[in-house]
Amino acid sequence: MGSFNPLLTGEFTIFAGLEECLKFLTKFHYSNSDIEYLQQTLPSSIEDEFFEYLRTVSAKDVRLYAMEEGSVAFPRVPLMRIEGPLIIVQLLETTFLTLVNYASLMATNAARYRMAAGGMKLFEFGLRRAQGPDGGCQRRSTPISESECLVPDYDTSEGELAALISFAIAFPDGFMALVDTYEVQRSGLLNFCSVALALNDLGYHAVGIRLDSGDLAYLSNVARHYFTQISTKYNLPWFENLMIMASNDINEETILSLNEQGHKINCFGIGTHLVTCQRQPALGCVYKMVELNGHPSSFFLKDKTQPGSWKVTMPGCKDAYRLYSESGHALIDLLQRSIEPPPNVNEKVLCRHPFEESKRAYVIPSRVEKLLNMYWDQGNICRELPNLQQIKERVQISLKTLRSDIKRNLNPTPFKVAVSDRLYTFLHDLWLKNAPIGELS
Repeated sequence: MGSFNPLLTGEFTIFAGLEECLKFLTKFHYSNSDIEYLQQTLPSSIEDEFFEYLRTVSAKDVRLYAMEEGSVAFPRVPLMRIEGPLIIVQLLETTFLTLVNYASLMATNAARYRMAAGGMKLFEFGLRRAQGPDGGCQRRSTPISESECLVPDYDTSEGELAALISFAIAFPDGFMALVDTYEVQRSGLLNFCSVALALNDLGYHAVGIRLDSGDLAYLSNVARHYFTQISTKYNLPWFENLMIMASNDINEETILSLNEQGHKINCFGIGTHLVTCQRQPALGCVYKMVELNGHPSSFFLKDKTQPGSWKVTMPGCKDAYRLYSESGHALIDLLQRSIEPPPNVNEKVLCRHPFEESKRAYVIPSRVEKLLNMYWDQGNICRELPNLQQIKERVQISLKTLRSDIKRNLNPTPFKVAVSDRLYTFLHDLWLKNAPIGELS
């Protein structure tokens, strides 16, 4: 039995990648060409029976429990629990890790940008900076002008105007222009406004401008001032509301800073910092065996970052529950042995810190949510999978259950993850039996 846990430097992650894991299980087998390759690659001393066994390998004896995709998850709480034959469960490890790690990291990163941006639109700009085409193969929702590539090699103002005219002729319904910000009041804005007014005479409405350098807050205010003046002077109400997009290495801190500066930006184009997640380039999920043949497996791992200390896994088959307050906020995540009955609504539950004996509290939940549900059994998907819109709604609902201090960008409050009294006793008895004993001389 394997347990799939997130390790992250922030206080939460958004679970994603489940559907890809289930698709992998439906196709999990070794083809003839796979086996031929292994026969040529592995040592010749390996028995033929091993390769014959590989022809029979499938996921029909695997059971997979998981959180609902799009759910908020916290450290120490398993994202997935996989049960099945040891060799099969081990063969799934690397693929499951890569499918969940990257998807959850990107989903979490995108969610944090959405929280920082509030109601503003966000556009994905990461294709050119992603690690390979698969990492950046996402569809943009609107055409974005790259007019700097069209500027001829002569006077900046005339070159930009010629480029904007060419682009407007090609895309009169999608005139979203990257404007020069070196001398924004001389060329960039004036050239854009001139072309936008000409399009208006032909029956088209421009979309807006993109600012890609300079003082974005100041430039957005200048641009909005121009649009407002033109709107009033020529009686064009729509002109005042032209879109102002900002790009240029936008990250979460940049958005929060711009919010404090009183900008007039409508939307952000986020690229490098989204697809590479420079704040935390890897999520760090781990996949650990927690039970073998009904016997809990406890591991004591040397912590390389702290000499003389040990890291301890939480053994045994466990279920996870999220307990909610009357206000609808998530209070605590509770881990308990799978043989225990689930906590009940409006009944007192003793929640204990997994490692510190004195930290404990009673919780009376107004709602109890079971986090791990079965998605794969007997070789088939056994639970209906949500579509993208439903996953999006799940993310929004999950985030609304968190207090603002847990979600804040700077020094967020850690969300409490506890164990039941029964699991606490079980864990500590097992750890004491297996903990290494030092020797003094």
